[in-house]
Amino acid sequence: MSVSSGPTPPERFTPRLGQLVGIETPSGWDRGLNDAYDLLETWAGGALGRPERIVSDGVPHLYWRGADPAVPKSRRVLLLGHADTVWPLGTLAENPFKASGTRATGPGVFDMKAGLVLAFEALSLAGDVSHVSMLVSGDEERGSITSRALVEEAAAACGAVLVLEPSEGGALKTARKGVAQYRLGVSGRAAHAGLEPHKGVNALIELAHQVLTISELADRERGTTVTPTVGSAGTTTNTVPEQAFVEVDVRAWEHGELDRVERELRALRARAPGAELAFLGSVNRGPLERGMSVDLLRSARAVAERLGLTPVTETSVGGGSDGNITASLGVPTLDGLGPDGGGAHARHEWVDLASVRDRVSLVAGLLADRAA
Repeated sequence: MSVSSGPTPPERFTPRLGQLVGIETPSGWDRGLNDAYDLLETWAGGALGRPERIVSDGVPHLYWRGADPAVPKSRRVLLLGHADTVWPLGTLAENPFKASGTRATGPGVFDMKAGLVLAFEALSLAGDVSHVSMLVSGDEERGSITSRALVEEAAAACGAVLVLEPSEGGALKTARKGVAQYRLGVSGRAAHAGLEPHKGVNALIELAHQVLTISELADRERGTTVTPTVGSAGTTTNTVPEQAFVEVDVRAWEHGELDRVERELRALRARAPGAELAFLGSVNRGPLERGMSVDLLRSARAVAERLGLTPVTETSVGGGSDGNITASLGVPTLDGLGPDGGGAHARHEWVDLASVRDRVSLVAGLLADRAA
């Protein structure tokens, strides 16, 4: 099936991108997210039917169930993205949207507001979209805590998921590391640091031993990282610390490695007499393994060749996305279909506007293929 003609970026893409970036949407902030959803609804028109605003624990998400129930599940496609960004309120005043030549900058422009704009451009070119659903979540940057169940529900109803997260150097993302997050708490006993420190149990010293042990759980050959990140201990400079904690970030290409690290973390024991350990946390997102992407990658390469687009390449990345969640359900998932650029989560993040036209055609072509 061919892709229909219609308005193509960057003519309409850039002003739309400026509109969306101009709405601040920190994760979970309902006012900004709802303003962004209002804008997305106007772009969608009635192509996907009427969307739902689903609020979970105060966080709104936008869901077009879209797909005609008569369409077989194997042909249904979920377009998946998020409207939230890592940027706090007020960032826009210091770093407003700018477009110069082929580069656009601004908070959230790369991760991943450009991908959302691109999705609606692709929908306008794809022709029949009766097989398409779309979900835009509002807390992906925080680990999809309130949206996970909705992501799973939407993906389970479809035969494929196309994730509009940004490209990596022009390449599609066919593998992502799984992510687990933990918090190790240490309880000791407070005492005066000058008068009788020997009567205390120093939670900070215990934590130091544990942090060194935790860091050794990484496996460089397998690409498994175990990184202590945020820590704290104590109350005053003259008190033996009674409490301490450390946050631990774990990433791995394989489910088995995430399981191994969790087992070893939970098997840790306190070294100091009187100290106690407590663990919180779990796997947040399983890995997006390449086997869940290869068929869609093959389709993308065929579409690109047929339409005379830039040849499609692939890459593996350490960061997680909602594509990890959908792939873990066993639903074929292709990630990184947004525009090229760089600087995710950095003040200099940017989008390559020259990459947009090919990527819109690619996504539209994939949608058209699934309709056939």
